[in-house]
Amino acid sequence: MKVGFTKMHGLGNDFVVVDAISQPIEFSQQTIQKLADRHFGIGCDQVLVIESPRDDDTDFYYRIFNADGSEVEACGNGARCFARFVKDRGLSTKSSIPVGTLAGKITLRLLTDGNVEVDMGAPIFEPASIPFTAPQQAQTYSLQVDDQLLSISALSMGNPHAVLIVPSVDHAAVATLGPLIENHPDFPQRTNVGFMQVVHSSEIHLRVYERGTGETLACGSGACAAVVAGRQLGLLDEEVVVHLPGGDLVVKWHSEGQSVLIEGPAETVYEGTIDL
Repeated sequence: MKVGFTKMHGLGNDFVVVDAISQPIEFSQQTIQKLADRHFGIGCDQVLVIESPRDDDTDFYYRIFNADGSEVEACGNGARCFARFVKDRGLSTKSSIPVGTLAGKITLRLLTDGNVEVDMGAPIFEPASIPFTAPQQAQTYSLQVDDQLLSISALSMGNPHAVLIVPSVDHAAVATLGPLIENHPDFPQRTNVGFMQVVHSSEIHLRVYERGTGETLACGSGACAAVVAGRQLGLLDEEVVVHLPGGDLVVKWHSEGQSVLIEGPAETVYEGTIDL
């Protein structure tokens, strides 16, 4: 069976986007892995699937699969590409698009400058809801990783995140600590891992080791988690420029219980078909 797809990226965080409304298809873990394989498939960090809405107050349903085939709850860069895709394909004429996800409803807004703003919803701090194993909620937690005792922030942006403050992202042990923290037993559903360098109160550098994918050039939900963690610690302003390896995002968050807003670009690379 031949399936049409669109290759897109948000700051180098790249996606295979499939319209499963006009071409109904079910994806197995093996199919996702084939699509994501950079040598034997198309190649991407995540596969994004557009489906018909499951609730009356949304226009679409948005599914996200990591390169290893696991389905996850949220992806900020992918959400921006989702909005650009449905607009460019004529699937929606709206500038504000409500979308259902595994984590709940999000709202995508296409801005006049070509960027896309995503309302990612409010962050979750209660450990059991992240999920994260801890006796009680705290701003930071001690995490034993091999022979190191690390201080992390833990929260959910619809998906779990651990955030570490580092003196320099250039020298952070992303490749070694990333997979150890991702698979730490205190995160029963694994976690995304952010390494944050605070430049000043309105600017950070960030690298993210993504659950089920590895380090990516950009991570939207990771940028949100880092800014939230930094604000909880009194280090950051309400609006922060996040410098990622693939480019910059703007994240805005006021306080607990409020939605996190993320703004950045979404680009189409090419379209094609693949025989599955």
